[in-house]
Amino acid sequence: MHILQIKETCLYISDLGQTKSFYHGLLNFPVISHVDDNHIFFRAGSSVLLCFLPEKSKIQHEPPAHYAYGKQHIAFEVPRNEYDQTISFLIEKNIALNYEHTWPNGLKSVYFEDPDGHVLEIVPSGLWD
Repeated sequence: MHILQIKETCLYISDLGQTKSFYHGLLNFPVISHVDDNHIFFRAGSSVLLCFLPEKSKIQHEPPAHYAYGKQHIAFEVPRNEYDQTISFLIEKNIALNYEHTWPNGLKSVYFEDPDGHVLEIVPSGLWD
């Protein structure tokens, strides 16, 4: 098996409107699919961020049912030379930064939350290389 990347990541959310306002309105992620009372999907670089209402997705039959509850975590990679600019962008959007971590290789990443309390992270390219 030869995996190229994780193509899509899924979060389970409580409100499609507030999720759209955050990811599209604040973070500028393009909306690629929106089905009322079910889901909203965003383009995130070369990946897709799927946001489902868990009560709907846990009872579906096709594709297989899936759901989760609680704080989930995903990280968004930015070019290393745009890390500081991205942090400034988040601050300008009044997004509270919770924590900045310095990794053993000297690179930093920053954590913040979406409206559902999911823990989001900005990582510079090269962090896992």
